[in-house]
Amino acid sequence: MIRTALALVALACLAGWLNRLRRGYLVVTVRGPSMTPTYRHGDRLLVRRRRGGRIRAGEVAVVDLPEWIRPVPGELGPREALRARRVIKRVAAIPGDPVPFPFEGAGAVVPPASLVLLGDNPDGSGDSRQYGYVPADAVVGVVLRPLRDHS
Repeated sequence: MIRTALALVALACLAGWLNRLRRGYLVVTVRGPSMTPTYRHGDRLLVRRRRGGRIRAGEVAVVDLPEWIRPVPGELGPREALRARRVIKRVAAIPGDPVPFPFEGAGAVVPPASLVLLGDNPDGSGDSRQYGYVPADAVVGVVLRPLRDHS
């Protein structure tokens, strides 16, 4: 009886720890060349969930960009819908920082609650140079490190 109770307590502790881990971290897979040479297509990255207000310039962030999509002709539903497109980019500037080159935003400094995101591969990256300032609250987390296979 005591062994069963101890096993149940241990199992409950393990489940709680795994749930906390899942809420605090996630694993993402790099798609495309925009972060080369830092990260390559197919790399898996360990990400710590963090709000955009706590991000620093130079960190690599996972961000959910809002994106308007249009349905396929003949498809039922609304004319347009908003969905998130997840990207991995380096934070080039945070609110109050000077607007970095080559990004040309309005004004001399990054506005409140906004970020400038740039890919490490400028020739192969869609980033703030194309879509402008990104809302800081779109940040999902910060990359901690790549997860490498030891095979």
